[in-house]
Amino acid sequence: MKLKKITMALVAAGVFGAGGMVGSHYFPVAVAAPAHAATPTLALPDFASIAARNGPSVVNVSVSGMTQAGATGAPGENEFGNDPFFQFFRGMPFRIPRTEVPMQGQGSGVIMSGDGLILTNAHVVRNASEVTVKLTDRREFRAKVVGIDPQTDIAVLRIDAKNLPAVRVGDSAATQVGDWVVAIGSPFGFENSVSAGIVSAKGRSLPGDGYVPFIQTDVAVNPGNSGGPLFNMAGEVIGINSQIYSRSGGYQGLSFAIPISVAQGVMDQIVSTGHATHARLGVTIQQVNQQLAESFGLKKVEGALVSSVQPDSAAARAGLQAGDVILKFNGSPITASNDLPSLVGQLKPGATAKLEIWRKDGTRELSAVLGKPEQAAAEQGAGGKAQAPGRLGLAVRPLTTEERSEAKVPGGLLVEGVAGAAEHAGVQPGDILLSVNGTPLKSAAQLRELTAHAAKSVALLVQRGDSRIFVPIKTG
Repeated sequence: MKLKKITMALVAAGVFGAGGMVGSHYFPVAVAAPAHAATPTLALPDFASIAARNGPSVVNVSVSGMTQAGATGAPGENEFGNDPFFQFFRGMPFRIPRTEVPMQGQGSGVIMSGDGLILTNAHVVRNASEVTVKLTDRREFRAKVVGIDPQTDIAVLRIDAKNLPAVRVGDSAATQVGDWVVAIGSPFGFENSVSAGIVSAKGRSLPGDGYVPFIQTDVAVNPGNSGGPLFNMAGEVIGINSQIYSRSGGYQGLSFAIPISVAQGVMDQIVSTGHATHARLGVTIQQVNQQLAESFGLKKVEGALVSSVQPDSAAARAGLQAGDVILKFNGSPITASNDLPSLVGQLKPGATAKLEIWRKDGTRELSAVLGKPEQAAAEQGAGGKAQAPGRLGLAVRPLTTEERSEAKVPGGLLVEGVAGAAEHAGVQPGDILLSVNGTPLKSAAQLRELTAHAAKSVALLVQRGDSRIFVPIKTG
């Protein structure tokens, strides 16, 4: 399956945005029952009241401009090549001439203040030369793009109008799995369409969207709903519809909304400064699985495992090390590794964060002054004969001085042969082994000693090219 943003498209493609909304009242409905039983009633959501009250707060967003119909170089080096629809063509050796063609698209938006402040998705208005907002009373306004934040897919618009029907903002954190929710928007250009469903999950992390803990729903949203609001049963906006997960590009039961707490925080920054910034910690992390938890002595399978720390980053200054497992961030538990990026990204550079980490069979607390995005991009002995494969199935040798310099590592072992458990775990010839269970490696003899008495599994820190990752290997 492939993830697709609810993106704008060329007129020829006929693609538009999506949105939704929820109700807060109930009405009784009689249910047929056997004659011998009392007639029960079911309390069902009164979506009609919510739609009537909040529909006027939802707007249609139309955009126009010019877009690239092609580009020099192979697909994958331009906007179209990066679209999952074009994955079949990726890497093929042909060149596409760069041409500009007219573009039109539609999305949705929600009125956040009576003086004309509107929230929508960044991908709806990105690269647009003209943005038009249409209200439910058929009035149209030329909108100014106050600012966009691609990291969270939030954009802020402003129109010259007064006394507009603004929505009431709810608490997205209080939303629970199973709650009814409603979306309102303009799927395929059908303005003020209402669809309903339930919250399927919270805190979802999607590829390329580490800053947002998405609300997953089964509400029907389609191209054109992008930027529209998601409402709870009290008629309060709790999210901005942003993405769908689909094989076809249309609704297939998986919709994702940006929590309103995230969207409003970005909006406040944009209104104040014209842009939004996100703090960064400066680590590369990976998920903790059962084998890694056993290797590091964790009691539970939880946390974000640090596989590398960027030099001179907030993490480095705080004392974080490869092999640390971050368990809490400012008191919030890190159940899965994808919880961490969104928690960090919602803070501003310069903020101080308290980290609870697991290191060598014990917990400790660290304090980090978070850095700016450009400061925290993710990380990317004598030679001898290779030792015969041991318990792990690895044939290794120490790195030469030149190899250490080229790999930018102080030590480690070069994998020259692999079999058995290590091969099954994905280790490859040419990989560099940096540590075992957090202990830096200097010799093949040390590797054998460290793994000789391991009960179930060990965690190898492996460098392949510019990337580092912990690889759990079963030993029992």
